[in-house]
Amino acid sequence: MAAYGLYTHIASNKFRSMLLLAGLFLLIYVLVYAGALVAEVMIDSGRTVDYYLTRASRDLVSAFPWATIAAAAWIVIAYFFHQRMIDAVTGGESVTRQQQPRLYNLLENLCISRGIPMPKLKVMDSLALNAFATGLNRSQYAITVTTGLLKALNDKEIEAVLGHELTHIKNGDVQLMVIAVIIAGVVGFFGELFFRLFTNLSWNSSGGGGGWSSSSSRSSSSSSDRDSKGSGGGAIIVIIIAVALIVLAWLLSQVVKLALSRSREFLADAGSVELTKNPDAMISALRKIENRGELPDATSAVMELCVDNPREGFADLFATHPSVKSRVDALVKYAGGHDPGPLALPDETESQDVPSAAGDQPPPATHGPWSDTPPAQPNNPPPLPGTTPRQGPFGPLQGPLQGPWGPRR
Repeated sequence: MAAYGLYTHIASNKFRSMLLLAGLFLLIYVLVYAGALVAEVMIDSGRTVDYYLTRASRDLVSAFPWATIAAAAWIVIAYFFHQRMIDAVTGGESVTRQQQPRLYNLLENLCISRGIPMPKLKVMDSLALNAFATGLNRSQYAITVTTGLLKALNDKEIEAVLGHELTHIKNGDVQLMVIAVIIAGVVGFFGELFFRLFTNLSWNSSGGGGGWSSSSSRSSSSSSDRDSKGSGGGAIIVIIIAVALIVLAWLLSQVVKLALSRSREFLADAGSVELTKNPDAMISALRKIENRGELPDATSAVMELCVDNPREGFADLFATHPSVKSRVDALVKYAGGHDPGPLALPDETESQDVPSAAGDQPPPATHGPWSDTPPAQPNNPPPLPGTTPRQGPFGPLQGPLQGPWGPRR
């Protein structure tokens, strides 16, 4: 699907996202098939590879409706309770205009100017600089902002961040990301479950009491052809296939989430500029948020919804967001913004300018009789009228000198 402008890019991205979500949902059945392979080996480990593959296929057909119902139930539970779970993790609390007039007015003005329904506004107490949007329908949409972001950013920059999150809501990114996180959670849950089953199977075989080892001992008396395809050999091959399917399903689920998240951040930045007409505000907001958005108590699923996710995997392979530099470069190239480079927060600048504590100050320099610098001289008043200044040991003397028997001449 060719894309030439912002809106065609959004439509194209939605179409690709639906295909990716469909593929993500199919990974659940891949895991069910892998689980069926493991179950068949645990039931009877003295069969051939073809037998296990055929039996697992039949098990998949039988389990298909139950797997679909389980996945749908998982999605329904998350549909109604995901916001409560996120608030429980992050500590976000709903705020009113009276509690946060500055933030509320900025969001309301953006919504009114573009005819966007006003989402709920939440604030979480954190020094991190970040924000994220959640919700699966109009009544659930919410934007959560950290107190650190409110303190560090000015009104234009906060407006740009709010525009970024409103674009996620308007483009349907929030629903897709929440559903992707839910389905990926299903894949991760069943993947871990099957790995535990596989671990138990291996432990039983090493202990000598499991069906795997006992069937292998029986197969030692069979023909060499059965040794190569049946008994322990067939079971081992099938277990390897099952493990490979589980690992592949988990990796693909992560790749799908990354594809959804990374492609949408560029569009959300562009949508913010379209709402606010201020690319420089979005750029400076990103520069301030850069490397300061870590929410220590948030799960990886929550961080994937944020404006910036500083958590990265090895070699940037599992980074859910494009780098701030690449996003800023895109805004400079396509929106005509200006990149000021990495920015320091006001608190960080002030901390560098504040002198150290009194106990850390070096002692003042003292000047003795052999010092190179002469001691500071007091400001001498001008000579009194009718007097002649005389030079004393420590500077000029004022007035007539007084001796013990009267003034000196």
